[in-house]
Amino acid sequence: MAIREIRVMGDPVLSKRCKEVTEMTDRLKTLVNDMFDTMYDAEGVGLAAPQVGILKRIVVVDVGDDEPVALINPRLVSTDGEQTGSEGCLSVPGKVGMVTRPLYAKVLAFDTDMKPIEVEGNGLKARALVHELEHLDGHLYVEKVEGELRDVSDFEEEEEEE
Repeated sequence: MAIREIRVMGDPVLSKRCKEVTEMTDRLKTLVNDMFDTMYDAEGVGLAAPQVGILKRIVVVDVGDDEPVALINPRLVSTDGEQTGSEGCLSVPGKVGMVTRPLYAKVLAFDTDMKPIEVEGNGLKARALVHELEHLDGHLYVEKVEGELRDVSDFEEEEEEE
């Protein structure tokens, strides 16, 4: 297991579409484990393979509500409702912005044994799922920010005042 370098906004890899995983290899299983380690080390709730420089359709998510999940070739198949809230990204360090996302999301994918799985989430989990899947098509949340990006420190001070 290893901590990998997280690519930041401006790195061309973050704007590219990722390739489907056709077979699970030991190397890709190591990547998934490294992605979890990297995400936890950076105190994130999700991480997509392009964020560590790998153009494969793989994401990991752990919002602390249940088991962490690795999704191979995930597809968003259903959404419902709407939520607007503060969002950040490990590839855009120190910044947050207001983004509207679905309140509910359902994803079909494969697990690390290439067995089909279905993952559903509400609230933060729905936000994380949709956010991470967008990375696989070369998109960052900053494209959806309503208003301006703000420094995390400014946002935290405002929350403390409320």
